[in-house]
Amino acid sequence: MPQVSVVNYGVGNLRSVKRGLEKSGAKVLITHNSKDLSKSDAIVLPGVGAFAAAVKNLALLSGVVKQSAEDGKPLFGICLGLQLLFTRSNEGGSTDGLDLISGEIVKLPDSVKTPQMGWNTVDIVQPHPLLEGVQNHSYAYFVHTYVPKPSKQKVIVATTEYGVKFPSVIAKRNLFATQFHPEKSGEIGLIILKNFVKIVRR
Repeated sequence: MPQVSVVNYGVGNLRSVKRGLEKSGAKVLITHNSKDLSKSDAIVLPGVGAFAAAVKNLALLSGVVKQSAEDGKPLFGICLGLQLLFTRSNEGGSTDGLDLISGEIVKLPDSVKTPQMGWNTVDIVQPHPLLEGVQNHSYAYFVHTYVPKPSKQKVIVATTEYGVKFPSVIAKRNLFATQFHPEKSGEIGLIILKNFVKIVRR
């Protein structure tokens, strides 16, 4: 059974992420200890809230998270956790992220009500093991005001429309991320978490 560390940096829906991963066949530890992250088979970076505050809270662990990702350890970012993987965010000025995926985080257009809160469709643009068994145009649960804008299109696995078309599932080698909350997305979310655990096992 793979050991997955869920990073506790003060922002995130930790208990339901833990439950979802345990249902998916992983042994799960919620932790803010860098040794735990180093020893685990995979890392999950959850998150809700403001980018700059999250970067500050994550400061002591960012080195081990980056190193683990660069060493090939599977890393899954959820919502704000996805955004932290990028080069920088424009939320409240400009704040540097982990720069594991090249690109920036930008605000949803003013033409729509923000945050986007609720169910929306996920449109698959390329097949990927993370979405195996997920029907195209499935509904997932979103809560966010900012969206990723990657430098390279090839990292985009699925998109969603809300005033603008934005990437809602991202993958790059051992990095995986969803702008929605799989732990709040019912059956589709559980399939995605199970797929992540399968990837970790491989």
